[in-house]
Amino acid sequence: MSAVSAISAADIISILKAEVENYNWDSVEQEVGTVIWVGDGIATVYGIDHAMYGEIVVFDTGVKGMVQDIRKNEIGCILFGRDTEVKEGTKVTRTKKKAGIPVGDEYIGRVVNALGEPIDDKGEILFEDYRPIEEEAPGIVERKSVDTPLETGILSIDSMFPIGRGQRELIIGDRQTGKTSIALDAILNQKGKGVICIYVAIGQKASSVAKLVSTLEHHGALGYSIVVVSTASDPSSLQYIAPYAGTALGEHFMRQGKDVLMVYDDLSKHAVAYRALSLLLERSPGREAYPGDVFYLHSRLLERSCRLSDKMGGGSITSLPIVETQAGDVSAYIPTNVISITDGQIFLESDLFFAGMRPAVNVGLSVSRVGGAAQTKAMKKASGSIRINLAQYREMEVFTQFSSDLDETTKQQLQHGKVLMELLKQPLAQPLSLHEKVMTLCLAENHIFDDVDVKKVKSFQSEILGFLGRNHPHLGAEIEEKKALTDELAEQIIAAAREYKSR
Repeated sequence: MSAVSAISAADIISILKAEVENYNWDSVEQEVGTVIWVGDGIATVYGIDHAMYGEIVVFDTGVKGMVQDIRKNEIGCILFGRDTEVKEGTKVTRTKKKAGIPVGDEYIGRVVNALGEPIDDKGEILFEDYRPIEEEAPGIVERKSVDTPLETGILSIDSMFPIGRGQRELIIGDRQTGKTSIALDAILNQKGKGVICIYVAIGQKASSVAKLVSTLEHHGALGYSIVVVSTASDPSSLQYIAPYAGTALGEHFMRQGKDVLMVYDDLSKHAVAYRALSLLLERSPGREAYPGDVFYLHSRLLERSCRLSDKMGGGSITSLPIVETQAGDVSAYIPTNVISITDGQIFLESDLFFAGMRPAVNVGLSVSRVGGAAQTKAMKKASGSIRINLAQYREMEVFTQFSSDLDETTKQQLQHGKVLMELLKQPLAQPLSLHEKVMTLCLAENHIFDDVDVKKVKSFQSEILGFLGRNHPHLGAEIEEKKALTDELAEQIIAAAREYKSR
């Protein structure tokens, strides 16, 4: 009779180890819950006990949802799609993944929805990576101070409220005052500058977005732009995640060391969409019926815009969030929130807009908290006293409207102010280059335009810039190359302008 060989303790341990290592964890039954209530794009699910906030769950019908509310025995989910097929009793499965969006270089030039799916009939998009839509903002050590200009091509903004790469500059004003136009001009001005532009449309009419896309295409700007769209007909849940999804796309490029310009149009509608979701999830309403965390809604979004340090690749995201005011009330809840988060604001005024001052920038209420740090030396020197001159003009205009007999000095100051106001007017989609802006300001500062009829100032400006471009191209080339305006160069520009006037 053969003796049975005894198994040693070491063998038993190795067998158990192998069993544990080869154990198929995926075969374990996934956590499945059941819908107990559904309506208005919200589903309440019972039976999922370990879901994370922001986790994606999948319904039997194929619709995806995101966990937004975790209670004792149930979870509240927002649906990324129509809730018509989801009913009581529908099974819901956890994915153990946070909400994310596919990202990649192929997204450039495309129009996509808030989930990253193409909606421009140009075929599928091959993606390289998958990024969570909610990501922690870079820390202080990973950041670098803002010192490189991001020019909008708009004279009034680049001279008085300069925007730097990595800055957040709010565009605020009533409806129909040209907020989107300023953002659009800023995008058009990035042509050939290596900046990727991402425009996020939140709760807008599909026709408005289509018009914007055709404008970008017409000016050859779609080739370096991405349009992320969540229209007014989309569920509130998609309008809520759209800006985060757009920022995740921007972060993909920023991490590659590239510069990105983000436009959120607009955050008022974003807050309204979030308010609708919060009220449906039965959260306590606060001021203006917004939930208590509406500040955090925008702060965690806008803090992701920054300029990374050289160690992190040196990329940047510059944000132009847009907020709509009601009857110019800047002290309302959402405007004050976003003003306190951003690094300055461009305030557009209805009265100025209807008076023909376009862009309708209110020089008194607008500010850039980065200021001269994000200006080239040439621009800083040329725009030296423009704000003071405009402030004096506005003050003097109020005092002199009742007076008929004015002394010569006052008349000259009023004329100079009128000329400056006229020069700051700028047609749509006609951004100015650095040397054109510097030359215009240099000539205005030296009173070259003051004896021109106010109505003819704009045409005279374009004529004189054309003359300088044709007959003295070296002047513009020097400004573009050295980014500085020496006294000698300024004198040459003034002499050339006087030569043109004498003709």
